[in-house]
Amino acid sequence: MKRLFFITLCIIYTQVVYAQGQELGQVITRYAKEHKFSGSVIVQKKGRILNFSAYGMANIPYGIPNRPETKYQIASITKLFTTVLVLQLQEQGKLSLAGKIRDYLPDYSGEAGEKVSIRQLLNHTSGMANMESIPDPEFKFDWLGAYGKPYTSNQLLEKFCTGKMLHEPGSFFDYNNGDYIILGKIIERIWGKPYESVLNDNILRPLRMQKSGMCIQAKLAPVIADTYSVNAVTNELEKDEPAYIQNWYAAGAMYSTTSDLLIFINQLFSNRLISRSSLMMLTTPGLDDYGYGAWIRGKNQRFLERYGHIRGTNTIILRSLDSDLTIIILGNTDRINNLGPFAYYIVDQLK
Repeated sequence: MKRLFFITLCIIYTQVVYAQGQELGQVITRYAKEHKFSGSVIVQKKGRILNFSAYGMANIPYGIPNRPETKYQIASITKLFTTVLVLQLQEQGKLSLAGKIRDYLPDYSGEAGEKVSIRQLLNHTSGMANMESIPDPEFKFDWLGAYGKPYTSNQLLEKFCTGKMLHEPGSFFDYNNGDYIILGKIIERIWGKPYESVLNDNILRPLRMQKSGMCIQAKLAPVIADTYSVNAVTNELEKDEPAYIQNWYAAGAMYSTTSDLLIFINQLFSNRLISRSSLMMLTTPGLDDYGYGAWIRGKNQRFLERYGHIRGTNTIILRSLDSDLTIIILGNTDRINNLGPFAYYIVDQLK
């Protein structure tokens, strides 16, 4: 009798979840069509995937549609992976968050070397000149800046991450890709191997994230969705000009899928990548509500928000800190240039 009662409850629960997923799918589809969204969506609540969908085109000229498992450039979501690698080193006693840049890069030439801590790089309070404000006469396209010409990570560090100090470290939030390029070089120096290898060895391979990796302009897999931006004059989508995606390096050069990123987030919040105390540091908001590698916002319900945006690439991971709710949206056009409202619209449907 008890077994029959339990089976009946399971059936009812499954039917409710299925119905909720169907209704949510209709709502997401309607929003995507109304806002001309192109990309993939995954929604997980209480361990169950309620939506796994895709919209628009991965390649417009050839009519190749986006699919739920399409690979996308994920831009600055990469910073969350870099953060985890740094916190892993801290837990292993190989790095101190209070340590300074030159403690780990003794040949670093910038004036920040003995002033800026690892913690201040993680939360973008280094006070250093933003790397995208530093001129270089060799730029091929002014608007592409440091990303319009191939550089090695060592060249990126020396050319764009050794600028003048503009603020006292720790006193001012300035979102700066250069902070995470420095962190990437520190990770390499401690491990004695390339950032990509460290990423594979410590996160991607252990989690079996087989559809994720680092983008390299000359080796971009054809299955990665192309990116498109709206022409301000014609209001039509145009394929983005070529850029050296690898120059975003540890700050934004990864590609992935919604399902792979869900694996990453689930393991992160299950304390299988970093300890509970490290996760608490990551999710404690500082200046501009920024923790380590992500924004932490909300009062009644707190969320980790990790956005990524490079031209047509638009992405977001939204994870509730108070319940098992994760929404991941990966887009390949800038028709919607901020996916936050889309993600929170989904949250509202689940209340």
